[in-house]
Amino acid sequence: MAHTKQTRVLLLNDMEKLDKTLFRLEQGFELQFRLGPTLQGKHVTVYTNYPASGEVFDRHKFRSLSWHNPTGKEDDSDKYCKLDLQTSGSYKYHFSHEGQKSGGGYIVVDPILRVGADNHELPLDCVTLQTFLAKCLGPFDGWEDRLRVAKESAANSEWITQHPECAYNLVNSPHLKPAWLLDRALCHLTYKVAGGKCSDKGVPPVIENEHHLNCIRKVIYEDVYPKIRLWEFFQVDVNKAVQQFKTLLTQAGGSKVKTDPSQHLAIIQDPEFKRFNCTVDMNIALNTFIPHSNGPAAIEECCNWFRKRIEELNGEQYRQINYHQEQAVNCVLATVNYERLAGHGPKLGAVTRKNPLVTRYFTYPFKETTLEEEEIMMHQPDKASYFMAHNGWVMGDDPLRNFAEPGSNVYLRRELICWGDSVKLRYGNKPEDCPYLWAHMKKYTEMTAKYFHGVRLDNCHSTPLNVAEYMLDTARKLRPDLYVVAELFTGSEELDNVFVNKLGISSLIREAMSAYNSHEEGRLVYRFGGDPVGSFVQPRLRPLMPAIAHALFMDITHDNECPIQHRSAYDALPSSMIVSMACCATGSTRGYDELVPHQISVVSEERFYAKWNPAALPSTPGEVNFKTGIIAGRLAINRLHQELGAKGFNQVFVDQVDEDIVAVTRHCPNTHQSVVAVSRTAFRNPKTSFYSQEVPQMCIPGRIEEVVLEARTVERNAGPYKKDEHSINGLPDYTVELREHIQLKESKIIKQASVATKGPNEFVQEIEFEKLTPGSVIIFSISSKLTLADLNQVLYRCDAEEQEDGGGCYDIPNWTPLKYAGLQGLMSVMADIRPKNDLGHPFCGNLRSGDWMIDYVSDRLISRAEACAEVGKWLKAMFIHLKQIPRYLIPCYFDAILVGAYTTLLDMAWKQMSSFVQNGSTFVKHLSLGSVQMCGIGKYPSLPPLSPAIQDVPYRLNEITKEREQCCVSLAAGLPHFSSGIFRCWGRDTFIALRGLMLVTGRYLEARNIILAFAGTMRHGLIPNLLGQGTHARFNCRDAVWWWLQCIQDYCKVVPNGTEIIRCPVSRMYPTDDSPPQPAGRHDQPLYDVIQEAMQRHMQGIQFRERNAGPQIDRNMRDEGFNVTAGADMATGFVYGGNRSNCGTWMDKMGESDKARNKGIPATPRDGSAVEIVGLCKSTVRWLHELSKKNIFPYSGVTVKRHGKTETVTYDQWNRKIQAHFEKLFFVSENPADRNEKHPTLVHKRGIYKDSYGASSPWCDYQLRPNFPIAMVVAPEMFSPEKAWKALEIVEQKLLGPLGMKTLDPDDMVYCGVYDNALDNDNYNVARGFNYHQGPEWLWPIGYFLRAKLYFAKLIGPEIYAKTVFLVKNVLSRHYVHLERSSWKGLPELTNENGQYCSFSCESQAWSIAVILEVLHDL
Repeated sequence: MAHTKQTRVLLLNDMEKLDKTLFRLEQGFELQFRLGPTLQGKHVTVYTNYPASGEVFDRHKFRSLSWHNPTGKEDDSDKYCKLDLQTSGSYKYHFSHEGQKSGGGYIVVDPILRVGADNHELPLDCVTLQTFLAKCLGPFDGWEDRLRVAKESAANSEWITQHPECAYNLVNSPHLKPAWLLDRALCHLTYKVAGGKCSDKGVPPVIENEHHLNCIRKVIYEDVYPKIRLWEFFQVDVNKAVQQFKTLLTQAGGSKVKTDPSQHLAIIQDPEFKRFNCTVDMNIALNTFIPHSNGPAAIEECCNWFRKRIEELNGEQYRQINYHQEQAVNCVLATVNYERLAGHGPKLGAVTRKNPLVTRYFTYPFKETTLEEEEIMMHQPDKASYFMAHNGWVMGDDPLRNFAEPGSNVYLRRELICWGDSVKLRYGNKPEDCPYLWAHMKKYTEMTAKYFHGVRLDNCHSTPLNVAEYMLDTARKLRPDLYVVAELFTGSEELDNVFVNKLGISSLIREAMSAYNSHEEGRLVYRFGGDPVGSFVQPRLRPLMPAIAHALFMDITHDNECPIQHRSAYDALPSSMIVSMACCATGSTRGYDELVPHQISVVSEERFYAKWNPAALPSTPGEVNFKTGIIAGRLAINRLHQELGAKGFNQVFVDQVDEDIVAVTRHCPNTHQSVVAVSRTAFRNPKTSFYSQEVPQMCIPGRIEEVVLEARTVERNAGPYKKDEHSINGLPDYTVELREHIQLKESKIIKQASVATKGPNEFVQEIEFEKLTPGSVIIFSISSKLTLADLNQVLYRCDAEEQEDGGGCYDIPNWTPLKYAGLQGLMSVMADIRPKNDLGHPFCGNLRSGDWMIDYVSDRLISRAEACAEVGKWLKAMFIHLKQIPRYLIPCYFDAILVGAYTTLLDMAWKQMSSFVQNGSTFVKHLSLGSVQMCGIGKYPSLPPLSPAIQDVPYRLNEITKEREQCCVSLAAGLPHFSSGIFRCWGRDTFIALRGLMLVTGRYLEARNIILAFAGTMRHGLIPNLLGQGTHARFNCRDAVWWWLQCIQDYCKVVPNGTEIIRCPVSRMYPTDDSPPQPAGRHDQPLYDVIQEAMQRHMQGIQFRERNAGPQIDRNMRDEGFNVTAGADMATGFVYGGNRSNCGTWMDKMGESDKARNKGIPATPRDGSAVEIVGLCKSTVRWLHELSKKNIFPYSGVTVKRHGKTETVTYDQWNRKIQAHFEKLFFVSENPADRNEKHPTLVHKRGIYKDSYGASSPWCDYQLRPNFPIAMVVAPEMFSPEKAWKALEIVEQKLLGPLGMKTLDPDDMVYCGVYDNALDNDNYNVARGFNYHQGPEWLWPIGYFLRAKLYFAKLIGPEIYAKTVFLVKNVLSRHYVHLERSSWKGLPELTNENGQYCSFSCESQAWSIAVILEVLHDL
């Protein structure tokens, strides 16, 4: 998809000159010039040298830009002129009004680099490069010539000897003669010191201490300076000047030309710089010293005054030169100290001709002779032209000043940091000033541009700007997208910008070696690399903002001193990692990775680099491989750097963890992913300095997906370092242990990782390090993408859920509140408005009237967790533009923005689900969103805490207590009534819905947590009905534990390696039936023990009275109802329980009406053995028997005490008992004479399966209800296919409704299909909703009915199966229609008869959605 065009706006203001402000733009951008307030109303013309389409760039050719006024209005506020930027380089603009220049500046357009066989684009932030010294690469024809740069030339280059005029020499630059003479005098001093001739003066050949330095100072002052008498080059010959003055005074009566009275006598420097050859202006002298008469005495007196003044001027010159000489000797001694004494210097050793006392400032290509004879040569043009000044740089100098030109005393004061192998070229101001040099360098530049994609301007500040402009213009004509890297030492960002602007520099070299500690190193990363993490989303049209120059951040340059000497060998890896995490170009210099323990001198190094040999041993001279130094780490680091740049990780955060540890985060705002690199630097040598073994714990926001890389610098036994004579070699006894793309648990650097959160849904990974030793790095890949739990917040959450968090759904005046606070609430309304164009709807009216709804949508999300907040920030950024348009258009554009966001979020949700969902139909996908709708994390934990020993459990900080707490996803039973507080989580509802909403959709980890959380609350062998966070649980249902067991079985079968859950630790809240609630972790046991306890307790028999029995926990229940009974019949294997006063299955309506006298009476007690529970039990014992045989489950059966005897019932036996008795006792035979029928007179439907067996009211057993299809699905082996099929046909005929299943046979005398919980009359059967399960059509049983039909149809035959599939699809089509039309985007809990709407039903019920998903999964 094409990117939207980016537009930048530059406001022009009167007299605003922005030559020192950098504006960076990319190719393809549009730049608009608009008039600022100071220029509006004036006739302004904008000029630029950016070429018009089809024209060639000429720096000096400007054209005017035409104005566009899109509104055609009289005012100038919208008027602009523009440039479509398609070519890289530096371009100037200026503007004028009334014929006068009023302001201007520069724009710099970045090049587009292309590499590889496919010519793909390489973003500037992806650049990784390494500097080589060409001469150390070995023989290669022309290699050196092609890599030399254009501001200097090798002193021995053939062409420079043929054209000495191209350099600063003593003929074209005679002002350098005194400096040259001093340089020669120091050279002669070198010879004396090297020959031991100064030892008697305290200066031996080996300079070793401060005393030797002081003696050098003394020798220079006593022997050198008096001998060369530099001041004489700047003085007047007094006698000669006085004689000339006297002659003029006496001739013609001392006639003179009048001069300015303000002009005073001053020395005029001799242009040839000969001794005592300076002069003074005699006219000024004659007008200054006037005799009072023409007599000889008066003239003599006047000449004496003149002599005295000349001597004073000479004295001033002497003092000035003495001042220069003092600086010169200080610079000489500083150089000697660095090169020979300093611990971080090269320690050159003895003074020799090869290693002189100081580097020569000038060339001397002739035979050495005496200093006196050499001075004579200084004035001989044929020789003096070859005395050329060397190049170098001056610390702290003005980079725009040419230090070799007249007026500069850099050479005389010895302030130049000199490169003794190159001379400084003298270009002048234009090609005519030195034709050969300009032509020669133009040719060189064209050759470079032809063969190379980029150039480096080394010490760019010492290249005359006009020369660099000319040469780069030449290069860009051949290669428009030339990558220009420059090294600048201006000490000022403004001066840097002058160079960047004029030359169009792509990247400025920045040096990590300038950092004095890890904190400063991290600061440089933040300074040069990218936007801050969390930067605002910017519109495509926005103001053009000043920028800093793009950086090429280098861990070391070829000019830097050796980091091993300054820091330690252990620091190479972490510092290169820190540099590489900068969001800019990065680089290094050959030798750094091999751990070469000295600076590789540009001037004096004569050895070659080592060659590559994968099989080389550490001790093999001249060869390297991945085991050498940090080379393996460098490769991994460079790959990561390029990947981060290419994938848009353009935001940076630097965290100084402690004085040695730096964590750098690179974040991608598009994918919301981050990469965090933790580096432990070693600026101090770990062998000699203390480093604490206690590394601070780190909190890393988001979820760690993997360890991208971990590496440690380690020592190995490879022998000591010995400098090789032929090749540049590094320390052999260090290498890198490297591992890439591993899981957290595989890390050798991390001791422990746990999940916590800082706020609602804000995940934080707490990392405890074990071996983050100095010289180590570890890189994490972090996902802060929207999880399904986050999407619950963004898309859904009904009013009750929001109120629990302190908010609420948006309430539209004169209408109703939205169904959801999230985007679905809005989308449901707009889906009705959109096709009708119902712009008169209150929803649209609210949008037109103000920004309340718009702000609600974005601000609600911004106030939440990181990932949700990112969505909120994006929406807010979009809404900024929305608010600018006319109010009547806002509804349609608001809809457009939200539709785009909504569809993206839905795609994001589906991508996190199972392949069944991702590859499923539209119906499957929309149903699966029920999982997002129902599963969320609220302000208060709904689930009891899991064992601390369990991995991958999310934590957060409680906003009130500020303590860590778990925050697992919980599953709401239904919306809106069962969504918050203690009424959110129900054991039965959770585990009926869990397979469809969590396992089928692929939410395995969250399903595991829910299973284990409920396991921890087991009491009396039961799972709670109402969970109440475990501490307020009610254990008043008999079926929840069996649904829980069924889900564990489903988990083991569906999830890869699912049986591992059996061994997961469970923190028992109630270790015994009577214990008070215990904290998580105090009593842990494996899940298999909890499962076994449930089975054991049922076989033993369960009997207890609910705690706090009475109206405080149930205002309707009678006293007997609080007595809970459950067990297993040893004869049949059937699970049974309950009594006539309670209702322990899903049909749990308790009478509430005093008026109808049904209060405290269960409408459907279903005591005895409920058919679905028997089926669930059968499924469980069969499964446990299979696991036991595979030694996965450690128990083979249960052991009980009966009548004083211990009895063991194996799961195999239990399974067989149920199998043997089920159909015999549950099937209602079509044969009236069936002997198994205890109550034949109560039979009113034959060929069905009973709803229960052994009810206290026997007629209840025979009621036709939709429960036996549940047993058919979970334990189909209990049913004969033919009998099952006939029974299902009866269910279809009698109970199947449009959306759900009638909960009672319409032929039953108490059937009533309309549920009204508000109706309170004297009708016993319906008052206060007593018929909740006596006819209304519940949706969740239809899922099991359809699944049972599909299962048995397959067994009957293909024809029946085909018809069944048709039936199932036909039934499901009605659910699809309802789902699409529902403003809740869900399926209801129930309907009234024949599918009529029931206002008392939950609008969206978890298990209703879940079972339909399961049907589709079975299909």
